[in-house]
Amino acid sequence: MKILKSREVTLDEMRTVPIQSSNEIDARVSEIIENVRLRGDEALKEYTRAFDGADIADFAVSRTEIDEAWEAVGDKLRTLLTRAAQNIRDFHAHQKREGFVVSEKPGITLGQRVIPLKRAGIYVPGGTASYPSTVLMNGIPPAIAGVGQVVMVTPPGKDGKIAPAILAAARAAGVDTIFKAGGAQAIAALAYGTKSIPRVDKIVGPGNAYVATAKRKVYGLVDIDMVAGPSEILIIAEGDTNVDRVAADLLSQAEHDALSSAILITTSESLANAVRDRVEARLDGLLRRDIARRSIDGNGRIIIVESLDEAFEIANEIAPEHLEICLEEPFNYLGRVRNAGSVFLGDNAPEALGDYWAGLNHTLPTSGTARFSSPLSVDDFVKKSQFVYYSRDALGEAADDIIAFAETEGLTGHAQSVAARFGGNV
Repeated sequence: MKILKSREVTLDEMRTVPIQSSNEIDARVSEIIENVRLRGDEALKEYTRAFDGADIADFAVSRTEIDEAWEAVGDKLRTLLTRAAQNIRDFHAHQKREGFVVSEKPGITLGQRVIPLKRAGIYVPGGTASYPSTVLMNGIPPAIAGVGQVVMVTPPGKDGKIAPAILAAARAAGVDTIFKAGGAQAIAALAYGTKSIPRVDKIVGPGNAYVATAKRKVYGLVDIDMVAGPSEILIIAEGDTNVDRVAADLLSQAEHDALSSAILITTSESLANAVRDRVEARLDGLLRRDIARRSIDGNGRIIIVESLDEAFEIANEIAPEHLEICLEEPFNYLGRVRNAGSVFLGDNAPEALGDYWAGLNHTLPTSGTARFSSPLSVDDFVKKSQFVYYSRDALGEAADDIIAFAETEGLTGHAQSVAARFGGNV
């Protein structure tokens, strides 16, 4: 890992650069989207054969397949999925909002309704890795929001089947509309609809560069959660922090992807050196050590600062996906955090706690977008609509002001629409 002193480098040297879609990927995804828009299921079958090596006659996953997967995963995973799902439900239930009605003035009623989306689509990656936690995190919030139908897409294996752990997680999350489709073509199918796959109102969930580019391109036709980049962790620690635990937590994100970033900010040069050495020692013990090695070498940073004030200032500029505050009395520092996806407080809250178990959502803003965006939540699956009622007397009291405002903007039609209710003309 690179060790940097904050006073000797720029902020850009401290953080990693967001990954942008290449021109080649951009063009290929546009072609895929247009083909699916025009040819629907036939295009999907061709892409599934070409990219996944599977011939699919029916994209829909049957209830029998889901139930068989539930039995196949065994008692241990069933219990884990059930308990994790309950933790996620318990946390996200607090996010549910109600509308409001205000009738504080005679003859005037104002209000806001909170309306669940009709249909939401969730993308779950497949291929070399199987992530049932992604199913839970993306499938449970829309159910709590009251979405009418949650549609899940995920790429099949060469045998045309979905990994049992993914289907079991879908059952634990309450998702039973599942289709065997992946990649940019699945995003296009969700956005436009095909004979097999219904059009949705919003698409959420992580994916590779092709999936992320496709989500960006269909935004506006449908809503999306975010265009997510590689995973990130930033840890703030002082000299008395446990070296081994810090090193382990940095590697927990490095193993995700060669483009992932792991950053430590500390006031202690001795801790910086010790963590760097311990990261090296721990690397060989990882199953995904080659990926973690590329991540640490390319995007690993240890930043030595002069004070904790400076540490939090830099952390807020980087706006990490995951922020661990490995300091004594961590709640004393929570108020200093302005920009972070999820914050992990103290020595006993490793990032993996949020990924799997605590109930927080692990679909988080990356690449500095925590400056202006939020974790996936129940709010992502509702929309708001306002309403207003004025009695004739109440409108009459406001009429002159409305007419004057409209005339100021040169919109006489607006002014006349008020005046006409009282037999007048502008």
